[in-house]
Amino acid sequence: MHFFPKINFTIRHYSTLRKLPKLRKIPIRRRSQAILQAQQALTEYLHSTRSLPFTHAENISKNSLVSLSDLISKVDFSPQTFSRSFPRFLRYHPINEFEFFFESIGIPCSEIEDFLRPNEFFLSENANILNVACVLCGLGFPWNQLGKLYREESLIFDEDPDVVSARIDRIIELGFGKVSAVGVCLAFPFVLSVREEVRGEIDELLDFLKRAFVDCGGKSLVEGNVDACCEIFKKVKFFYDLAWEKEALVELMSNRIGVLVEISEEVLVKKFEFFSGMSASKEDIGIVLLRWPEILGYDLESPVFSVEGFLTSIGLSKMKLDYIYREFPFVLGKNKLENLPYLLRAIDLHELFFEKIMNGDHHLLANVDNGSIDEEVAKGFEKSLERIRSMKNQYHMMAKLNFLLGIGFGENLVTIKALSYLHGTRAVLQERFDTLLNVGIQYSNLCKIVKLWPKVLNQKPDILEEKVSYLQNDLGCSLQDLDVFPGFLCFDLENRIKPRCEIHLWLSEKGLVRRHYSIASMIATSEKKFIVHLYRIHPAAPKQWLEYFSSRSNNKSLEG
Repeated sequence: MHFFPKINFTIRHYSTLRKLPKLRKIPIRRRSQAILQAQQALTEYLHSTRSLPFTHAENISKNSLVSLSDLISKVDFSPQTFSRSFPRFLRYHPINEFEFFFESIGIPCSEIEDFLRPNEFFLSENANILNVACVLCGLGFPWNQLGKLYREESLIFDEDPDVVSARIDRIIELGFGKVSAVGVCLAFPFVLSVREEVRGEIDELLDFLKRAFVDCGGKSLVEGNVDACCEIFKKVKFFYDLAWEKEALVELMSNRIGVLVEISEEVLVKKFEFFSGMSASKEDIGIVLLRWPEILGYDLESPVFSVEGFLTSIGLSKMKLDYIYREFPFVLGKNKLENLPYLLRAIDLHELFFEKIMNGDHHLLANVDNGSIDEEVAKGFEKSLERIRSMKNQYHMMAKLNFLLGIGFGENLVTIKALSYLHGTRAVLQERFDTLLNVGIQYSNLCKIVKLWPKVLNQKPDILEEKVSYLQNDLGCSLQDLDVFPGFLCFDLENRIKPRCEIHLWLSEKGLVRRHYSIASMIATSEKKFIVHLYRIHPAAPKQWLEYFSSRSNNKSLEG
């Protein structure tokens, strides 16, 4: 019977066993057993045959599940014989040890091929990589996180292991402690860089971390726990990378280290994304989150609020409220708090509101108003919502409704009307909306366009880009002209817009156009009225239109 040394194995990510395509030929109930036996055999092979230190052979075996499953699939499986057949397979079919090594240190399998070096198959052919990994692991680095260092600073693994160790000792000597030094390196891999051009940047970072973390007692909060230390330095990096004035950041962060320990990175990112929706600068968002850490504990997603009640609560004058109700009726009603940033952008109040938050009025987010709405509007919306939920395609309709709510529309009948004209999934509609934002249309103006001409969003992004380009570059108009005639974006470019604009240009060049005509008067009229319009300019113009300019498909006036 083949003997394996006693190894304390656990299968990491057990839930992924069902998803490994290479193991489909093995019954599900046998997969964990097959992997355990394969891990034991691989450890024995790397240790006894390939002379790797036992601990590191075990680390590679335990953390290379995808590569191992590929190997298992090449061996005929039988519960009675697999423990013997797999080791035999390894003896006669040498593996590319670098593939297993790179996966084991945490490099995604999809990227491993980018790191493989030609003519290197066995780890002994480039022993320095393994030696550096062994030194780092001995200093407290989790084996399966070394890939973070390799992906960002692969040259570290070409260095003399003693040189790498000395760099880490230098960080420890600054007062970080062994565990904290590991956290610093994993969050900021460039601190171990061999590149001279970043030495000044490294010194600046370490000085910052010493003052913002070590000197204010942060080390005592996480020392002894590598995972907790790595997590807090990832959050410190989150703020450090915002590139604001470092002295101000040190002052704020040194008083908030305890908060950063308690809050998760996921919560931090979500809060940052919430305020990013208000188009606030990254630096200002960072200041808000550190200056008012209470915000990190707020639920900024699920609460439902009344738009009218909220606008009243932030101190708007009656004149301003009347203006919003008149100009932006599509935002009224109820909405989720997660959509508030986009609602504020839709009515051009995002800068004013964020300034209030900056000045300490963050309670406005903690106690959103859920009253003061038009009961008739609410009943009308609810009735429409019931009708939508009874449809066969209710999920598709609800997704489109959530898109409108997500860009700032409220629960009202204007939103329901716009919804009836929209075609496409939520993701597709968002892509088209973002396309128009990216070409320069102001957010609030774009929401008005969607309210007036929802069919604008039924067109592909490249078509929308072409129309905006033609408006600006060929007609010499500005995006503000869309405020007057947003329907321009709905008409067919090749069969309607270009022919009609080109004949006007031709008539102008001939000196026949005596006054200025709006784009709407050229494009929005029917074919019959347009010919009458041309006749008034010159009796011969209709003949020129029909023979040289008119599209054969000009009866197709609107897209979508």
